[in-house]
Amino acid sequence: MSSEEFARGGEPAATAGPALRALWFDARGEWEQAHTLAQAAGDRDGAWVHAYLHRKEGDEMNAGYWYARAGRPAATGDLAAEWAEIVRTLLRAAR
Repeated sequence: MSSEEFARGGEPAATAGPALRALWFDARGEWEQAHTLAQAAGDRDGAWVHAYLHRKEGDEMNAGYWYARAGRPAATGDLAAEWAEIVRTLLRAAR
């Protein structure tokens, strides 16, 4: 499944994991729901999504903290490209 198909599809099953589900909600403009799921994930994937969400809202300092928790360098590029990269990575891991 591509990131585009994921974005267009129905809500992923709870078995997809909270980080991936958070990105699905983010794609629908439901930032608060996405943030709640990312924060509850409690793992590096959730921290990566959490970082992306804070960067999206313009909170670079908070995003930096979450990128570090995810073990990833702070992103600076296009938000849509980062979203797609995270989705692709998480979908591959879910196989």
